[in-house]
Amino acid sequence: MEFTKWQGCGNDFVLFDCRAQEPEDYAELSRKVCDRHYGIGADGILVVLPSDKADFRMRIFNTDGSEAEMCGNGIRCFARFLYDYKLTDKLEFTVETGAGILVPKIILADGKVTGVQVDMGEPHLLGEEIPVAGFDGKKVIAEPITVAGTTYAMTGVSMGNPHCVVFVDDAEKFPIEELGSQFEHHAMFPRKTNTEFVEVKDRSHVRMRVWERGAAITLACGTGSCATVVAGVLNDKTDRKAEVQLDGGKLIVEWAENNHVFMTGPAELVFTGEIAE
Repeated sequence: MEFTKWQGCGNDFVLFDCRAQEPEDYAELSRKVCDRHYGIGADGILVVLPSDKADFRMRIFNTDGSEAEMCGNGIRCFARFLYDYKLTDKLEFTVETGAGILVPKIILADGKVTGVQVDMGEPHLLGEEIPVAGFDGKKVIAEPITVAGTTYAMTGVSMGNPHCVVFVDDAEKFPIEELGSQFEHHAMFPRKTNTEFVEVKDRSHVRMRVWERGAAITLACGTGSCATVVAGVLNDKTDRKAEVQLDGGKLIVEWAENNHVFMTGPAELVFTGEIAE
């Protein structure tokens, strides 16, 4: 079974083209492949499938075998694969995801790919859309959440998947290793949550670290970066366009006036290979 390995800001994925034939069990495949000691090693797998709604369909599975609705760094890698391997000659195309149909755009300079911009659609802010228990019909902005005896102010955003954004004084020193799982599994989040711990440097620059649902600490999270800028605007901490500095690189995110969020960043091929049967 042939594969390609990709990374976007250090968030890495193993990609399979399954348009012709699908494996019996994606969850088991993801757990096996993503293991960094006994497998290829990745934060998740990306799957290319045909779509009757868009140009292509993307499915994403985490290291624990759970399926994610969306992945911002993943869709950039997905788009770069489609373009580089000539599955499409379009610079802009549609991709069906669990979060709806999204539109990646290949960015060229002097004929070379320099990055990918994705129209990530509109953020969802009501409690039942994220979801956050107890907030039906209401936005979740700087609301209290108690974890390990300490109360934090959290802002909920869905970018097709749930995010809990917490602004902190020092992102580097925040004990994400100790508390990340407790945020993920908190009773306020019926479908668990991704959690971003964000230090605002100035209105156009933030430092963000992430605990991803189903994957734990990763070097980057594209949807989390989008949620971070949306939360920054809602809390009057950032402008509508900001640079998000991640452990593995940086992304440019803009919450445009049309209410769509645009994310721009790198997507790089790491290596190719074949899994022995």
